[in-house]
Amino acid sequence: MEAGESSGQYFEERPRVASKRREMRFLYRGTLLTFEADRGVFASSGLDPGTALLIGALTLQPDARILDLGCGWGAIGIAAAKLAVSGHVVLTDVNRRAVLLTRTNIRRNRIVNAEVRSGRGFAPVEGETFDVIATNPPYHAGRELILEWLARAPDHLTPAGRLLLVGKGSQGIRFYQAWLTERWATVEVLGRGGGYRVIEARPHESSSGRPETPAG
Repeated sequence: MEAGESSGQYFEERPRVASKRREMRFLYRGTLLTFEADRGVFASSGLDPGTALLIGALTLQPDARILDLGCGWGAIGIAAAKLAVSGHVVLTDVNRRAVLLTRTNIRRNRIVNAEVRSGRGFAPVEGETFDVIATNPPYHAGRELILEWLARAPDHLTPAGRLLLVGKGSQGIRFYQAWLTERWATVEVLGRGGGYRVIEARPHESSSGRPETPAG
């Protein structure tokens, strides 16, 4: 994950760089979405190509419950909310500036089925489960943190739930894909582009011994 120019440590609770907001927009499945981004938050200069690849790979049931883990300024979660029109999206980030931005962007895009919470990792959703966890994690924070997220994810997925993880070779995405393959029921590559790949992983199998396949 590339933090973007002058972003500072975007995975810290309080960014050390001065705030300088900017507006951006992109077309998502026929709808123009508008956002504010800021220095000290991931992808402060524009939509990250890995995030764009993950958003393009999203398939969701209309009533799905989704977690955008490490949401930044909210691109993944807001796109998910547009798809899961009768579902609910929870967006989380340890970065307080990111949380404020995401709240602003939820309002800007008139999203009524999403909320943002502040906190580290899965702490803001303790005891909750989701149909989908989607994340472009803070690779610069180190392998230990990413593995902690992957290890804890099954406790926050429904029996048919799945994890969507995006990254590129220089971020170790092949290592994380292999790690998941050794431990989870199924792991597939949903998309590739620009050196990135989107991994879909399911920790559980259905009672028939075959992975559940959601519609959408």
